Amino acid sequence: MQAKTSKPLVATIGALGVVYGDIGTSPLYAMKECLAFPASPHALASTASTLDGNVLGVLSLVFWALVLVICVKYLAFVLRADNKGEGGILALAALIPAANGRRLAIPIMLGLFGAGLLFGDGAITPAISVLGAMEGLSEHSPSLRYLVVPITIVILIALFTVQRHGTGRIGVLFGPVMVVWFVAIGVLGLRWIVVEPRVLAAINPVYAFELLTTHGYRGFLLLGLVTLAVTGGEALYADMGHFGKRPIRQAWFTIALPGLVLNYFGQGALLLSAPPGTVSNPFYAMAEGPLLIPMLVLATMAAVIASQALISGVFSITRQAMQLGYWPRVTIVHTSADAEGQIYIPEMNWLLMAGTIAVVVQFRSSSGLAAAYGIAVTGTMAITTYLFYLVCRRRWGYSQPRALALLVPFLGIDLAFFGANAAKLADGGWFPLAVGVVVFLVMTSWWRGRTELARTMEAGTLADELVLADVGATSPVRVDGTAVFMASSPEGMPNVLMHHLKHNKMLHDQVVLFSLATVPVPTESHLEVRALEHGFFRVIAKVGFMQAPDVPRLLARCAELGLVVDPATTTYYLGRQTLLTNGRAPMARWRKVLFAFLSRNARPPTAFFRLPPNRVVELGLQIEI
Repeated sequence: MQAKTSKPLVATIGALGVVYGDIGTSPLYAMKECLAFPASPHALASTASTLDGNVLGVLSLVFWALVLVICVKYLAFVLRADNKGEGGILALAALIPAANGRRLAIPIMLGLFGAGLLFGDGAITPAISVLGAMEGLSEHSPSLRYLVVPITIVILIALFTVQRHGTGRIGVLFGPVMVVWFVAIGVLGLRWIVVEPRVLAAINPVYAFELLTTHGYRGFLLLGLVTLAVTGGEALYADMGHFGKRPIRQAWFTIALPGLVLNYFGQGALLLSAPPGTVSNPFYAMAEGPLLIPMLVLATMAAVIASQALISGVFSITRQAMQLGYWPRVTIVHTSADAEGQIYIPEMNWLLMAGTIAVVVQFRSSSGLAAAYGIAVTGTMAITTYLFYLVCRRRWGYSQPRALALLVPFLGIDLAFFGANAAKLADGGWFPLAVGVVVFLVMTSWWRGRTELARTMEAGTLADELVLADVGATSPVRVDGTAVFMASSPEGMPNVLMHHLKHNKMLHDQVVLFSLATVPVPTESHLEVRALEHGFFRVIAKVGFMQAPDVPRLLARCAELGLVVDPATTTYYLGRQTLLTNGRAPMARWRKVLFAFLSRNARPPTAFFRLPPNRVVELGLQIEI
């Protein structure tokens, strides 16, 4: 659900700290990668005769990328596709009506792969942001270059350690720092714009067009570096549930965008005024002298904050995937009493930390990571564009021409950026793709395994009428209290109940068959109680994919529907399943092995359903899949 706050200004500053940290630190490396030749091996080399055209062309590409991708695509259009206040690629895919069955629909598969790319992006963003800031040490003194990687790792460990305090508190802490950051980089850029005002001509898109046509294939590849200026757009959408649409838009147009544009143009003005090839890092070159150390400290703080956008986004995406049945159960810690979307997931936090540190050790510089960074961002953006088109057509009823009017320009931009980055697969672009493929395989294997497991379990269930008739005929011993049997299907008797009746030959006075279904909307509150014979009740509960299922609380609500349950005399029965992979389920053997491994290591259902541990009985079941 969308964040609720009585102080819009606080929410706006918080959004600035969490949502725009990633895109806000792009000036640390974006222009350097594009133009600071030979400092960056990917940069566009300039001579005295080509300097003006190259600088103005790159600036024009950066400016219009910010306008078209962030302002128009995400803030004006994609942010409208909120799933009851929640954003992110899985929430977007869940808006699209899809057929149920054994095969995943194409939109969901695209959403899952896009989520996988976002996981890869989540590992790269902290690494490139902090590395880009710490490289200012070598600008201060080349002899300190050896400290860049160790200090980066220490900072990253500290960042992931504080995640348990929640994005709300972190945002309140980080927000003011980012306000200072955007003001500082804006003033820094404005100072150089005043020195070289002709740089403002780059607002004319003709310079971008001339750069692309003049340099041909080299100009096309440059788009892969321009992508660095818009990284964070997908995190902007994924973090919508943490703060809401209005604070995100206000933070962008009032503070983030002006600061970014002024700084990029300031870097361009500096490059125009310096001989070609003499500026290795235009960001820190603007702050030479006594300003260098303060900007280095501020940049380091901003880089730490930049990592927060993708970390929070990964938490949101993981919870959505888990509730929709595409990810194993993990620990969800709610860090805010007001905002349902503000969560912390320890397992994903430490996994991301390990991945990020591995990336830093492997690539060791922001230039080395530049190739790996863009492909994850642009791939996810392209998938988001196509899913948004499907929402327009299938959910909102847009006509084909109206929907295509949005799809064609946005997808054209995304695919141009993606194609330019795809050319750098061998230079590191393989990393986010590899992460995306692994996460995609985990998600689809978990979904397929749960589907086949449910089918196997249902094959062994008996109809309600048969079991109730048998209970009436045999009259098993009845004891005081209520027994709650968790059932995956709202029809038939669960195997755990049959197992219990067979071995214990007794029943409680009141027997509740509890089925919980997650629906593809963020929040839902629906309860249905059916009274059966011989003290049996069937309860069917529906919750949204952003809600943590609390079975005792749901049972308490059943009192108004005629089912009264005393928590002190209630026992919950769960099945502890041992999966055997030699069954006949139509799954590849490797998927069966992976599903069994994930199932063994998933969070116990007792904690997931918030059941009181001292009121739970688990019965062992061996199931072949």
